[in-house]
Amino acid sequence: MEKEKSLPEKDAVELEITENQPAELINQVEGEMDEIKHSLPDEKQVEPDTQSESSTDHDLINEAFLPTETESVEATLKDENIDDPASDLDQMDVMVPITSVSSSEGHKIEKKSVEKIKTEKYVPVDDDDNLSDISYDDVDIDSYSREQIVEALAEIVNETDISLIKKKITSLKVAFLRENKIAREKKREEFIAAGGNIEEYVTDLDNIEEKFKALFDIYKQNKAKFNKSQEELKLQNLELKKQILEELKVLNNSEETLKKTYDEFKILQERWKEIGIVPQAEINNLWQSYHFLVEMFFDKVKINKELRDLDLRKNLELKVELCEKTEELLIEPSITKSFKELQNFHEQWKKIGPVPMDVKDDIWERFKQATDKINERRREFYGDLHEEQTKNLEAKLALCEQAEELLETESNTLKEWQEQTDKVNKLLEEWKSIGPAPKKVNDEVWKRFKSLLNGFFEIKKEFYSKLKEQQLNNYNKKLDLCLQAESLRDSDDWKKTTDDLINLQKEWKTLGPVPKKYSDKVWKRFRAACDDFFNKKAKYYSNIHIHEEANLNQKIELIQKIKNYSFGADKKQNLVVFKDFQREWMQIGHVPIKEKEKLQVEFRKAINAHLEHLKINQTEINTINYKSKIENLSDSPATRNMIYKERSFLSNKISKMKEDINLWENNVGFLANSKNANLLKAEFEKKIESAKNDLALMESKLKVLNSADIG
Repeated sequence: MEKEKSLPEKDAVELEITENQPAELINQVEGEMDEIKHSLPDEKQVEPDTQSESSTDHDLINEAFLPTETESVEATLKDENIDDPASDLDQMDVMVPITSVSSSEGHKIEKKSVEKIKTEKYVPVDDDDNLSDISYDDVDIDSYSREQIVEALAEIVNETDISLIKKKITSLKVAFLRENKIAREKKREEFIAAGGNIEEYVTDLDNIEEKFKALFDIYKQNKAKFNKSQEELKLQNLELKKQILEELKVLNNSEETLKKTYDEFKILQERWKEIGIVPQAEINNLWQSYHFLVEMFFDKVKINKELRDLDLRKNLELKVELCEKTEELLIEPSITKSFKELQNFHEQWKKIGPVPMDVKDDIWERFKQATDKINERRREFYGDLHEEQTKNLEAKLALCEQAEELLETESNTLKEWQEQTDKVNKLLEEWKSIGPAPKKVNDEVWKRFKSLLNGFFEIKKEFYSKLKEQQLNNYNKKLDLCLQAESLRDSDDWKKTTDDLINLQKEWKTLGPVPKKYSDKVWKRFRAACDDFFNKKAKYYSNIHIHEEANLNQKIELIQKIKNYSFGADKKQNLVVFKDFQREWMQIGHVPIKEKEKLQVEFRKAINAHLEHLKINQTEINTINYKSKIENLSDSPATRNMIYKERSFLSNKISKMKEDINLWENNVGFLANSKNANLLKAEFEKKIESAKNDLALMESKLKVLNSADIG
């Protein structure tokens, strides 16, 4: 449960003490502010006059060097627009209106009358500059020749502080233009006096003119750099003064103590005085703003005691209103809402400010008592709430334990997973129906429960992922069974194919489910192949009696043919003949069941009679029969699988039989000569002989399989 928050009485008292300013301090500051105000002079902006040089100086000089008519020097100077310090505006009047601005105390300061500010242009001179010993007023530049003017210009042109040389540069320029025009007129008159045609007269720049132009270009470059640096400095100063104006605005709106704001004001005033020049266009607006903010600060300080008493009474009214609103919270049904409102009222109380000293304690006690009652009501409410939340915590911990049990339960089938999922969802629904636990553990217990649910569904997801993979694997296996069944559907080897298809069906049953979207389709495909074969088989056996008598006669004729056959001396050829007889016998269809066994005995008897006569052993015959059987197999996946298994079986059987024969032969060597031992020895030898015959047959069969085209 959260800790009760209330405003301690001592805090309120301390707040009101800090907001009440002693009368002595107010009177002292007001007296000092009057002295400051009356001592403030009008703002005068000093700025070097570096912009009066015409931007077309170079063109004007070039023009002065060109051939001219008889215009006067005075006219030339006028047309050249030569800057003359005497022609600068010594002063300018700017009318700036001052709008009314509201002070931080909420009282509007009346609109000031429009003031006229006089600004002066001023060119500062550095007394320490190395050109300070030159007194321009003592030098008679008007008496200089062009050469002397160029020499004088060369002496000062590299000075980078333009304010030190500007006046003399102007005088030298005027003097040079005048003397140069006289020199040009003289050359022109001499040309005419010498009989030259005035229309053919061309005046080129002489050496002196070239030097003057070059020197003046240096001056212009230095002046441009100087002007640029001055403009940058003025912009920096402008920003600094604007910053002070912003700080004055903040200060005027400050709720700090009068002593503190007064000290800050004096610091700002000193900083303002230390900042240099600003751009000409900003001078008056900047000063008006500064002047206005200073006046505004004076007005703030001059709030009289009656206005202060009015504020105290107004604060009292507001605090009485807060007391009434706080007392109304005692009947608010919502504990949470009443407590939030109480916090809001306490914040408002802190912001209202002091009240008259004679009622300060009483009004605070009333507010405090209402606060204490609301806090007590809240404590009782949260006491009951804590008990309920503790029960909720116990219930949620029990759900966590149940979830842990479900997480530990292993599920291996879809049905089991569905049952477990239903249980988990039931736990989640039950969790939602339980209210919150205590706040300090509520998130923790939820994280525990949520982690268990996430763990369960992660395991379920993994199961379904593996199940999906397994179902796809089953699907591929069933597709393979479909292919095998389809390869047998047209077979007429009824017995063998029936066995093969039955084996395929048994294998089908061992496979698990496939993806639902493929289940019906793959099953219908497999069943169609099986049904196709068995329908043909049924149809065949329904008509089998028609062919049995003909097959009986064919087998009787084959037996007679075997009896009458005369074999040659070529054993290999004879084995081929026996193989052909065997194949022909197998190709003949069914005979009546009552004659089947009799015919089989007659067939084996006829074959064996020839074998004995030709001295062909049974192993060779069995191998021939085995080979015939393998060759009659159809090439199909089922056949290839069967041959693979047969190879594996024979290989293992041969290895085992060789071990048994070696063991038996070793045992025979240990038997002593006695009647019983001889009997036992004879039995072992008979057993070994039979095993060797079987071994030879199996090795022959393995050779047949290895050489077969199937598998």
